[in-house]
Amino acid sequence: MNDVRIVTEADFEDWHRALATGFLQPPVLTPEELEARRTQFVPGRLLGAFDGGRCVATFRSFAQELTAVGGGLVPADAISNVTVSPTHRRRGLLTRMMKQDLAAAKERGDVVATLVAAEYPIYGRYGFGPATWSTRWTVEVPRAGLDPRWSGPDDGGRIDLVDGEDVRKLGPELFERFRRTQPGAVSRSELWWQMHTGAVRYHADWTEPFYAVHRAADGEVQGLVTYKSDETWNGKQPDQTASVLRLIATTTAAERALWHYLCSIDWITKVESGFRGPDDLLPFHLPDPRAARITGHADWLWVRILDVVRALEARTYEGAGTLVLDVVDDAGTAGGRFRLEASPEGASCVPAVGEGADLTLGVGELASVWLGGESVLRLAALGRVREEREGAARKADALFRSPGRPWCPDIF
Repeated sequence: MNDVRIVTEADFEDWHRALATGFLQPPVLTPEELEARRTQFVPGRLLGAFDGGRCVATFRSFAQELTAVGGGLVPADAISNVTVSPTHRRRGLLTRMMKQDLAAAKERGDVVATLVAAEYPIYGRYGFGPATWSTRWTVEVPRAGLDPRWSGPDDGGRIDLVDGEDVRKLGPELFERFRRTQPGAVSRSELWWQMHTGAVRYHADWTEPFYAVHRAADGEVQGLVTYKSDETWNGKQPDQTASVLRLIATTTAAERALWHYLCSIDWITKVESGFRGPDDLLPFHLPDPRAARITGHADWLWVRILDVVRALEARTYEGAGTLVLDVVDDAGTAGGRFRLEASPEGASCVPAVGEGADLTLGVGELASVWLGGESVLRLAALGRVREEREGAARKADALFRSPGRPWCPDIF
């Protein structure tokens, strides 16, 4: 039987070889790349499966905060780097690693676990549900209808090009303001900012992107975009694409100004939006919204509820109502019957022993509606939520809906 255990520093190189193998990447790292990746090593948070001393499966988790509806921050067990080598598939290695990690997360007091799923069918088995979605747009700049003479915001604000060092200084505070208003956003560590500005380089082929910040008339930084450009020429005419890696803003004006800036760059005829929220305003920042064509849409952040009471009490609710939820959790981690009493002033959730349930749903379905991105009515129509009392699904749908769609700007 393969040995599943916590990875030590002595195992780190072998663990990374298995990680690269699982993701079909070159399995050998340079000494410089390996040393850079040691910055991610946190004792006790890396798991591996070993066969005869060789690592054949990988799993990593790290501390994270997730923004709930209303801006509350909940501690999360962020899961990443999950692989099983092709020689050891279908032996239960992921199940054993997941069980061990989630048990440790619950003992630590994490409210949820999070991940971005590379494959859809895998993680529902472990109680995860898709909780945010992402959409990509391609903007055809010539048909967008923007004034080609545009040279900057007309409200006294400005856009400045900056470098990675500037981003490490300005970005964290801006992002903290942003994430407290965006359900589904996750925290960014100091290491995250170093990795995404080249201060720590995991790959030898790192290329510096462009960074631009939006400053309001009073000098406050209200937006930040990171982007790259290709070098495509069509005959003697430039036909280049600006690809957005990340764009955040704390005001609609700053967001609009950054999109207009990208569309105004000489030689740029297309702008690839990167992964945005499904209700993003990008198309409507353009005089002709049809110039923004959807080129991708998929589930993004998956959530696993570990503590139903704390999760339901952490978020806000637009309306008022009482629901008794029968939460089914095959793993026995967070299931039970709970009475939720919610209103715009706050929420209370307690065990409801002996009470009749209004709805029965799996812990993964609860995760999908918790951030407000999925509809209880839709899940009921699909047979994934069972209505025990007539009208309960419609009542729950109204209660769990959020004012805007949840969005996670990051992959991890």
